[in-house]
Amino acid sequence: MLTLTTNALHTHTSSNRVTPRPSVAGHHALGASLDIIGAPMSFARNEEIYGEGENAEYLYKVVSGGVRVYKMLDDGRRQIGAFYLPGDVFGLESGDEHGSSAEALCETRVLVFKRSAVLAQANRDSEVARELWGMTARELQRAQDHILLLIKSARERLASFLLEMATRLSTLNEVELPMSRQDIADYLGLTIETVSRTLTRLEGSSAIALPSSRHIVLRSRAVLNRLDS
Repeated sequence: MLTLTTNALHTHTSSNRVTPRPSVAGHHALGASLDIIGAPMSFARNEEIYGEGENAEYLYKVVSGGVRVYKMLDDGRRQIGAFYLPGDVFGLESGDEHGSSAEALCETRVLVFKRSAVLAQANRDSEVARELWGMTARELQRAQDHILLLIKSARERLASFLLEMATRLSTLNEVELPMSRQDIADYLGLTIETVSRTLTRLEGSSAIALPSSRHIVLRSRAVLNRLDS
């Protein structure tokens, strides 16, 4: 398990840092800025990126792979609050500490950058500031959507999740999930047995096909959309 210390990350970034360039105006200015100032780091499957309660000094952008952000409940259960996929930025916090822990779902590569550098960039570039505000608003909306998802039935939760993953992974009818069924269960507030049983039922209704545990074919979006509505 890896805990990012300030000194270790400073050492890493000093050897990988790309020389900053002037701010990038126009569409996706924030993403372009992060690509310029970020330092690449790789994490193995299940490796910790940061822990709950650690200083939120850095932000992260997923380049490849995926990340789960979670909290451990008092009774020992794990509640996954979000999954981050290539192109997503995570680690945004309202305070100075991380409220959750983050781990790599699989072999994952991220860009790491200091939060203070991003805020300084936003102060200099109104387009970056606007996109940063939009990113924060989307994070809030995602959290609200997740809360609403947890009051649905198991079939509705799975249908909504599969449609979301297909959209976020930019796939049409086939989804290669980077997360395990246990991850899905902990995200949807279900047991792994319920997830497996519900996926089998969706397959039986011809809504999906299951070539493997992580490879899912969406055979009928109409059925899934009806469940998601």
